[in-house]
Amino acid sequence: MPSPYRAIFAAPGTLGFSAAGLIGRLPISMVGVGILTMISEITGRYAMASALTGTLALAAAFIGPQVSRLVDQYGQGRVLRPATLICVASVAVLLTAAANGWPDWTLFVCAAVAGCVPSVGSMIRARWTVIYRDSPRELHTAYSFESVVDEVCFIFGPIIAIGLSTTWFPEAGPLIAALCLLVGVWLLTAQRSTEPEPHPREEHGDRTSALRSPGLQVLTATFVATGAIFGSIDVSTLAFAEEQGHKSWASFILAIWAFGSCLAGIVFGLLHLKGKSERRWVLGVCAMAVSMIPLLLAGNLPFLAVALFVSGLAIAPTMITTMALIEAHVPRAKLTEGMTWISTGLAVGVAVGSSVTGLVIDASGARSGYVVSISAGAAAAAVAFAGYRRLSKPAQGEEPATDGDGDSRAAEQGDRVA
Repeated sequence: MPSPYRAIFAAPGTLGFSAAGLIGRLPISMVGVGILTMISEITGRYAMASALTGTLALAAAFIGPQVSRLVDQYGQGRVLRPATLICVASVAVLLTAAANGWPDWTLFVCAAVAGCVPSVGSMIRARWTVIYRDSPRELHTAYSFESVVDEVCFIFGPIIAIGLSTTWFPEAGPLIAALCLLVGVWLLTAQRSTEPEPHPREEHGDRTSALRSPGLQVLTATFVATGAIFGSIDVSTLAFAEEQGHKSWASFILAIWAFGSCLAGIVFGLLHLKGKSERRWVLGVCAMAVSMIPLLLAGNLPFLAVALFVSGLAIAPTMITTMALIEAHVPRAKLTEGMTWISTGLAVGVAVGSSVTGLVIDASGARSGYVVSISAGAAAAAVAFAGYRRLSKPAQGEEPATDGDGDSRAAEQGDRVA
């Protein structure tokens, strides 16, 4: 029996835009840690480095959806290239400023402008949606594949960035990341045959944001809490490994966490479970929340690695189901923006989670940082439960991103996709 993953690449152009997306998406996990490593290598000021990466993350969180909104209106080719050039130029000036000891404010201005970086993952998923809009099973597999690619980027991206900045020269990590973004976006936008059709405002007459959708509001709010889980685990694991006398193990342990999610995403893409997507999504969020509890009980690094691997198993399936629900609650003309709001929620959550966790660790020690992870998990589950009824209702207003047969698209996907 042919693999479902091989089957999705039977459509013309899919292999090309997916490969371009991999190159263009790698910087997501490289730029932040690359800047962090660069500043710490040049100045030794970790507080300054953290503030700078936080500025970049928050700027991307707020500017990213606006870039995606323009993409929905004017097309990927017309918007992504200018946005990428602005982002790459800003990173280049930031590297020059850091290397030459320019005033701190110049670094923060450059980091803020670099926040116009496109959400390449959303662009790729939008192309898959166009191709397999009427084939729910193939679309489910495509989303699963993209979640696996995300995890691969987050496993290898930080390792590459840190390695370049520590063994070559301090600016090497963010420099290579910027070049990857430039090459990836140029290759992606050159493939016009699979580019989603733009939806100018004049055609659909709606100038409002995709975030006005009640269902998308629930998903985004939940992923703010989910981002806080991710941010708190990153900081807590680094601090815990340092307390144990093996700080260098932190990246390996976090890679195991990402590997658990990657493995779960591969398996989930092969399954075609019955039932409503909304219920499966709530169960996934709850599984993430419960899996935080063993982290607080970890007394050594091997136990922590096992606990993180198990907790990672819930991440990719929940993300995949989230993308299916976005289709059900966001009009087709706003699909890219809708997908980007999820990334925005995650970015805001990561920034808040890392900051709060740092304060908790300074006050009570590394293991206490996982209390923030547990609290964020509980908050995510609470929002998911509270918003379940909104997700269960059919989308109102414009036609959703994928066609239904008269019933709620979410219900249809629950029965036919996952």
